Amino acid sequence: MMSGNRIPFETHLERLKEPAKAIMVDLRNFVLSLGGEVIEEVRPHRVAYAKTMNFRTFLDIEPAGDSLVLSIKYGRAAPSATASIRTAEDAEKAKKQIAEAYQKIQ
Repeated sequence: MMSGNRIPFETHLERLKEPAKAIMVDLRNFVLSLGGEVIEEVRPHRVAYAKTMNFRTFLDIEPAGDSLVLSIKYGRAAPSATASIRTAEDAEKAKKQIAEAYQKIQ
């Protein structure tokens, strides 16, 4: 049963300045393109991405005004990598880490 209080992704965009807003949309499209197993869960202060099998989260994106704070998880036992994204160049570097985390997460 679905509850009516799902948070739209766009609510996070409203709180961001450019270029962080465009970067967030770009990262979302990138993450969703990694595979059919990706689940997006929009939460009040962040957006979490996981693999469907057993809902293993591999990425959290927290909007922070003019930047994004990424928490990339490579596995249950591995510590998360945190990155602050302010430019498209930062995002491109982070994409490699995100793809690697997606592949590794079990």
